[in-house]
Amino acid sequence: MHTLQIEHAVTDFDVWCAAFDRFDDARATAGVRAHRVRRPVDDPAYVVIELDFDTAEAAGGFLGFLQSVVWSAPENSPALAGTPRTRILGPADLVSAGRD
Repeated sequence: MHTLQIEHAVTDFDVWCAAFDRFDDARATAGVRAHRVRRPVDDPAYVVIELDFDTAEAAGGFLGFLQSVVWSAPENSPALAGTPRTRILGPADLVSAGRD
């Protein structure tokens, strides 16, 4: 399992949620297996999103979609504040890292 992690500030959480919900079908089509949306307890104007995919390639493909279609068009991301910070996370092999 690989996770696309996205962090960014928002100007209005409810508006952001509505925009996020509009892309449910796009997430399903891209292969998102599960997602989590979290907010720092001390910053309600910030979100951390985790999208789970089977492969890093699928996560990267969806990141490209977000960059070219969603984040580049203000009407698709009306409450986005600033540039999202992203990374693709893979499983950690604790045994090979010397940890059991």
